[in-house]
Amino acid sequence: MDEQPKSIWKKSWRGTGSSLFFLLLLGLSALIVVAVIGKMCGIGFEAVPLAGACFGIGLLVWALFRLVRWLCCWRNIKRSLFGLACLATFIALFYAEENWRGKRAWDNFRREWEAKGERFDFKAFVPPPVPDEQNFAMTPVVASCYNYILSRDGKKIPYEKRDTNLVNRLMFDMGDADLPTNGLGYWVKGTLTDLRWRQEHYRELARTTNLFAVPAQPQSPAADVLLALSKFDGTVEELRQANQLPYSRFPLNYDTDYPAEILLPSLAAMKSSAQLLRLRAIAELQTGQTEKALADVTLGLRLTEANHSEPFLISHLVRMAMVDLMLQPIYEGLAARQWTDPELVALDEALAKINFLADYRLSMRGECASVCAITDYISKKSSFQRYKTLKDLGVDTTAENGTFWGQLKPTAMTTAWAAMPNGWFTQNKMVTARSTLDWALRPVIPEQQLLSPQAYQVVDRSQMSFFGGPTLPWNFMAKLFLPALGASVKKAGREQISVDLARTAIALERYRLARGEFPETLTALELQFSTKLPHDVIGGGPLKYRREANGTFTLYSIGWNERDDGGVTTYRNGGSAPDFETGDWVWRYPQK
Repeated sequence: MDEQPKSIWKKSWRGTGSSLFFLLLLGLSALIVVAVIGKMCGIGFEAVPLAGACFGIGLLVWALFRLVRWLCCWRNIKRSLFGLACLATFIALFYAEENWRGKRAWDNFRREWEAKGERFDFKAFVPPPVPDEQNFAMTPVVASCYNYILSRDGKKIPYEKRDTNLVNRLMFDMGDADLPTNGLGYWVKGTLTDLRWRQEHYRELARTTNLFAVPAQPQSPAADVLLALSKFDGTVEELRQANQLPYSRFPLNYDTDYPAEILLPSLAAMKSSAQLLRLRAIAELQTGQTEKALADVTLGLRLTEANHSEPFLISHLVRMAMVDLMLQPIYEGLAARQWTDPELVALDEALAKINFLADYRLSMRGECASVCAITDYISKKSSFQRYKTLKDLGVDTTAENGTFWGQLKPTAMTTAWAAMPNGWFTQNKMVTARSTLDWALRPVIPEQQLLSPQAYQVVDRSQMSFFGGPTLPWNFMAKLFLPALGASVKKAGREQISVDLARTAIALERYRLARGEFPETLTALELQFSTKLPHDVIGGGPLKYRREANGTFTLYSIGWNERDDGGVTTYRNGGSAPDFETGDWVWRYPQK
């Protein structure tokens, strides 16, 4: 009955408390040992992190030990398996629900808009094949701009299999890289081209190179420029002959399920050709060769149609830039009153075929279908392939760029990219399509040749709110691939107005040739030529016109601010770059 109390040293310690005690004891011992060793070695407290590492290792060993002991109990194993089964079921239901929700939303959206005539299948925007013998793009001189990198079916040729002897004959090096200023005029600013800068540049190059021919004694600037550019005469004539063919369809890889890999090397070549033809036409006008100038201008305008059927926004942006280049020689010939009436008729016929508002809608719809195809392609890939695809597209997957994905490290990025339900990709498709239909197409009414700045302002605010808002898994693809919609629609409107101003200016010059003076109003032109003139794309009213006392005129559109500013061109921050956001868009000749 007189039981003696047991000693604490003989008591068996069990449970979490004892484990934590011995773990703490191990950590303190390691800390003391390391501190003593550090003191003996003269290291001081620099050894403390080592002690922390020892403590961490001990903690890990203890945790693993406890886990093994816990799993050795059959009851715990059954609980674990049941928990894992519940988790797997929940994940499966989550993926099934998200995939169903995304597919259902996309199917309803697609059916609604397809009933209105819209299409979201990229293949529907692929231009039909044309016979090779009637295809401008398949002629030898044109094929030289892409056959070094693309096969005849548009597939990329591996670098090691490319023919290094092939030369791109349509990349015309006109010596612009070393030219301090080319002296080229710009009709928007009412300036003409001064070729003396280029004449002196070619003569300077001739001292150290034989790239350009120059005469022993200087001629007129235009004559010297034409002589220097004569090295390209043969290529231009081949291009002119090829341009007689009725069709143009470049061999692009339209069969791919991944439109992002389609290469468009012909765009740079076509723009380079337009730059050469612009300079040649200006020099020919300054030497009085209007027939040759007309031939080069009409060839340049025809080249803008070479990529017309391509369903890509970039193709149409390049075409707009090419037309803008060719307007300068038309402007300078009008300012100098050099064009004859038949030549003016030919120029008007070439410009009348251009409809950038309709082309803009086509390109944006094709762009939307392309993004949908890219999204489908990526959604079907494995984790590594999805991550690699992002990098191939130039997306920064490691930098902290403030986006949902940019905050993740590469391994986490790969995991998150792989773990996304396909339904989220489908929702990205719907966001892209809705953004294109609601934003990109709303301001443009091509049937009436109208562009609404007010509708654009609504679109611009919506777009800024979208891109400034949070980037989420179900909208990040739209943010990655949607182009600058605002800049694109403004560019299309501005270039269409430029073409309409040029056509009206041509009609005014024809009237002057027939009557000896410009008319009092534009209505007289319609009576003279029994034709309807282009109206102002902004607002739909007639273009503004007034005859000046010096024998010229001022012709303009009210511009993006939808206000008649009296034909005043404004410039950005008082500089030399025209500001198309304010003021009017003006066609005016220089003062003599």
